[in-house]
Amino acid sequence: MRVTAIGCTALLLLAVAACGGRDGGGATTGGTAASGQCAGQQTTGITDKSIKLGGIYPLSGPASAYGDIPKGIKAYFDYVNAEKNGIGGRKVEFVVRDDGYQPPKAVEEARRLVEQEQVFALFQTLGTPSTSATWDYTNQRKVPQIFVATGASKWGSDTAHPWTIGWQPNYISEARVYAAYLKKEKPEAKVAVLYQNDDFGKDLLGGFKRAIEGSQVKVVAEQSYEVTDPSVDPQMRNLAESKADVLLNVTTPKFGSQALAADAKNTKWNPLHIVNNVAASITVLKPVGFPNVQGVVSSTYYKDPNDPTWASDAEMTLYKEKMKQYAPGADPNVPYHTFGWAVASSFHKAMEAAACPTREGLRDSVRNLKGVQVDMLLPGVTLDTAQGDGFPIESMQLMTFKGERWELFGDVIDTRKEFGPLTG
Repeated sequence: MRVTAIGCTALLLLAVAACGGRDGGGATTGGTAASGQCAGQQTTGITDKSIKLGGIYPLSGPASAYGDIPKGIKAYFDYVNAEKNGIGGRKVEFVVRDDGYQPPKAVEEARRLVEQEQVFALFQTLGTPSTSATWDYTNQRKVPQIFVATGASKWGSDTAHPWTIGWQPNYISEARVYAAYLKKEKPEAKVAVLYQNDDFGKDLLGGFKRAIEGSQVKVVAEQSYEVTDPSVDPQMRNLAESKADVLLNVTTPKFGSQALAADAKNTKWNPLHIVNNVAASITVLKPVGFPNVQGVVSSTYYKDPNDPTWASDAEMTLYKEKMKQYAPGADPNVPYHTFGWAVASSFHKAMEAAACPTREGLRDSVRNLKGVQVDMLLPGVTLDTAQGDGFPIESMQLMTFKGERWELFGDVIDTRKEFGPLTG
């Protein structure tokens, strides 16, 4: 699948390298490099008129709900291209590939985007398994892998992959927020955990266990599932037998819906249900039936298009208007579209802040973000990175489901301040 905001029509490069320039992998290819103060830096995929980006998403398969994200991204880039003359005068071309949430396919698509499409950067590779499978390749090629759509903690703590960085709050910090909530509201909670059996699930579960150490909150049951499993009903039956009074649901959308439905059907077990952020979209809850998900708890960091709090918010108004204009077949009330808009806006800010319009310039810019405001993020949530801190967003707010929408409660929690820096 190819999603193109505008064709890459410019013929003149930002700077022309001498013959025998080096590509990201260090091979002599006759590739492009910048000159002047940016001399020797890579300009593959960027000209004075265009930027070419590549995204990898599960448009098919068990995590296909995430296929809504690039629709929001495309709408943002279409809007900026048509009405803002692109980013720094450069129109954005966004090429999207489908990996079906299969790591080997993600590697194949990453190679295609880098070697055949000659993208400037990979902007968003979705999923911890797929990004884990591709980051060695992108870093060897010295291709920016920017704002990956996964909250694994290693994107911010690893020092061997400087070209890869996350965006959303990492799973360990998210787990810390749930742990702090339980320690305050249910200090003797007995927790049952359903989690995806990969780096994503283990990262959040591990962070939760560490965060409850020394408290009376206990994990009393754990059940994992594979992304190839048809259902998590057996796991939910096993967890119900634990009689836990809290269920921590660490799943992707398909399995999140299944777990919520299984919980609703079992009237003999009524735990406080905490669903992790990546499965908290209205599109996950709606098939279960809103009466069946009342009181479910989660956390967030960007504005919910269904929340009347933002009805007159300038950015939300702009988003809904431009989604209707540039993505008329997409429902602007789907939060995954809003996520896409927010992350595209974040890329815009990072690219504008780059000292050099090069791959190296983008790599350095995303690791030197200082209080950058993105209007689709919650008030009080900013992009912040620094040497030794590769986590752009580390603040979030708890929310509970009431009626037909999520309601925020409490204050925005800066996990850096509340729990200390996360180094691994």
